[in-house]
Amino acid sequence: MRSGDSWGGGAPAFQPVMQCHPTGPVLAAANLPRTSTPIIPVGAALHLRGHRTAKPRSLDGFGPLRYTRRPMSAETQTLDETMLADLTDPQRQAVLHRDGPLLVLAGAGSGKTRVITRRAARLVLTAGRRIDVLAVTFTNKAADEMTQRLAALGVAERLHACTFHSFCARLLRLHAGAAGIEPNFTILDRDDRRKAVQQAIEACAASTSNYPPAAIEMRISRAKNALKGPAEFAAERDDWQHRQVVQFYEQYEKLLSHQNALDFDDLLLRTALLLRDHERLRDEIEDRYPYVLIDEYQDTNAAQYAIARLLTLRRRNLCATGDPDQSIYGWRGADIANILSFERDYPEAVVVRLEQNYRSTQRILSVAGALISANARRKDKSLWTHNAEGEPVRVIEREDASGEADWIAHDIVDRLADGAAPCEIAVFYRMNAQSRAIEEALLRYGLAYQIARGTEFYARKEIKDVLAYLRVMLNPRDEIALLRIINTPPRGIGETTVDRLRAAAAAQGLTVLDYLLAAPDLAALGRSGPKVRAFAELLTSLNDLVEAAPAHGVEQVLRRTGLLALYAGEEAADASAGQNLQELQNAAAEFESHHAESSLRDWLEHTSLVGDIDAVKDERGMVTLMTLHAAKGLEFPLVYISGLEDGILPMRRDGTSQFETDDEEERRLLFVGMTRAMTRLSLSCARHRMLQGRSERRNPSPFLRNLPQAEVEWLRDAEGSRGSSRFSADGSGDSTGAGGGTASAGGGTASAGRGELPPDIEEWGIGTLVTDPRYGLGQVVSLYRSASQTHVVVQFTDGARRAMILEFAPLQRVDPYDVDTTFDVD
Repeated sequence: MRSGDSWGGGAPAFQPVMQCHPTGPVLAAANLPRTSTPIIPVGAALHLRGHRTAKPRSLDGFGPLRYTRRPMSAETQTLDETMLADLTDPQRQAVLHRDGPLLVLAGAGSGKTRVITRRAARLVLTAGRRIDVLAVTFTNKAADEMTQRLAALGVAERLHACTFHSFCARLLRLHAGAAGIEPNFTILDRDDRRKAVQQAIEACAASTSNYPPAAIEMRISRAKNALKGPAEFAAERDDWQHRQVVQFYEQYEKLLSHQNALDFDDLLLRTALLLRDHERLRDEIEDRYPYVLIDEYQDTNAAQYAIARLLTLRRRNLCATGDPDQSIYGWRGADIANILSFERDYPEAVVVRLEQNYRSTQRILSVAGALISANARRKDKSLWTHNAEGEPVRVIEREDASGEADWIAHDIVDRLADGAAPCEIAVFYRMNAQSRAIEEALLRYGLAYQIARGTEFYARKEIKDVLAYLRVMLNPRDEIALLRIINTPPRGIGETTVDRLRAAAAAQGLTVLDYLLAAPDLAALGRSGPKVRAFAELLTSLNDLVEAAPAHGVEQVLRRTGLLALYAGEEAADASAGQNLQELQNAAAEFESHHAESSLRDWLEHTSLVGDIDAVKDERGMVTLMTLHAAKGLEFPLVYISGLEDGILPMRRDGTSQFETDDEEERRLLFVGMTRAMTRLSLSCARHRMLQGRSERRNPSPFLRNLPQAEVEWLRDAEGSRGSSRFSADGSGDSTGAGGGTASAGGGTASAGRGELPPDIEEWGIGTLVTDPRYGLGQVVSLYRSASQTHVVVQFTDGARRAMILEFAPLQRVDPYDVDTTFDVD
């Protein structure tokens, strides 16, 4: 793609811009040198042109604010003094800082949220004029907590707390013309983004077998997070395979432009461009928010780094808080150098270290500190606490994953008997696939649990169907959503009709819905024409709900479209689907209760930005299961971390992956998990683990060698006994049995009479689509592994449910993108 070509089929073109610098010309924003001069980081890589500058709108906190001088009242002064009274000296220093850049290196559990909220409150209370403060973080949970704390201090209305993505989404809607997009754009969720990538690959006449959509999606995402459009991405190298991926990227952008859609990465990229190219808008935002706080600064990528710099370009009142030791998102573009180089970016910056921990026992901190001190890329600090010394950290080794999970479940039962509440207990793991054995063990012991996978609720079929209707209402060009609902509920509109409809619309250069509304007749669709026309009329009838409140809008869409009757009526096949629709209505009502004057569009945007951590609730009767990545920002009195084996933690990617494992980031990930624990921490590993259908001999994680022997209790198979097992006195593991062939789940040699599990067994679960040579397409409704066999129940398209032994069943897993996604079970 040449630099002058349109990026995204009608979107403004991007061109590399040469900039002079003492070290030579620079083409990529990610490679900009870090200096004390106010460089605009995005200016080197991308250049936005071809549109008329729109006058910025002064709405929703992104426009100018008239300041009024006001004296500090006695009541305000008393509150200010109260806010400082219970702070340590470093915390007080951070809160009292006013003008200029500030870096708060906040260790785990060091009261960071207290510091940044009180600093924000004090900035508002002690200002000689009325000001607002912008606080940007990474999760809705953190933003909500910040808002609640400021409400208690009486200054919530003067603080705009939000996530990066929600800030960018709102800014782009308000200034869509200047950004070169339409304000009613759709934000694609994970599944629909994957579908769009798959469509782009197929449009380039390439095979999704040779170019898996997930891998292409990741490469596009990393390019955008590095502020690279297709042209800049193409300039990285010039080989045949890379050129092929560039074509996919170009085609993907055309699809998004055609459907007026953005993905998550576009929200950041386009905001960076908007702020860079529109000085007046940038100045208005900085005047409105003269102080900006960026939380979790160690997790910012190139685009987020650029946004932070641009929002504070003139005053340089940037407060960055974070901890290099907790930087765990390098795999999705986060750059730890952003926080490590903060003092080079801002030589005048004040640096405050928060090292006193209020969360964990001293032994947990000592073990975690010894672990992370092995990393080279970090800023030195030492966590300490006035808390009790606590119990030793336990390291448990079992024969296999089942034994490991059984030990965890049994120990949880013991802790509950001692008086612990289920909500005080969490089990962490590196990969979602590890949860299966743990879930089975918890069920055997009768323990209720919740899994922190917040996005999965919104990925359920019935929920996506409702959201698809809302998306089309608000953005008629959203073809992905339109084709999802064109035959939901069933209307007799088949795939052949859909193909004809898309071809006819493309021939006239129209979107599918525009074609339906403009065509005088639909004769080309044959007998399906009237059915398609009725569908178009239904969508038109929903236009009166565009400005509706969330709860009312969702309720009306459910009734008018027939989705309520389909999923929650007397004839509904799945009772849980109806319950999920009720929960969706509850979610809309809850959002409305917390956001006065909100609309369907606001709520839909909120649902598209939900993350896993946002689903973690304080369920009194449930143990919490989650990945280590999802655990960040949380705390639990009792924590179990499973799978401390070489290849799992640290993760070892196979030779086909283009991304190498970063052992330092993997060590930081374990450090994050360990520092979630308040009073008791248990680490576990297995000598054998089933991976890709084969039970493999495992070696202990090399990270265990970093743990101080005096603070750790090593437990082997005999319950409660002490011993080094395969660990030497310093915690290192020997190599006995390494690579020692394939064994059965119980540790013995697998016999030919037992059959074989599918090689991708770790990807199987409830809801997995499968195919059988005799019965055709089906869906797993039950999966249970006993000591010797794996039992599976599958419902096939003929409505029958069949129980099978998976080791001997001729079942093959099917990618849902390769089949009709409307398939569902009774």
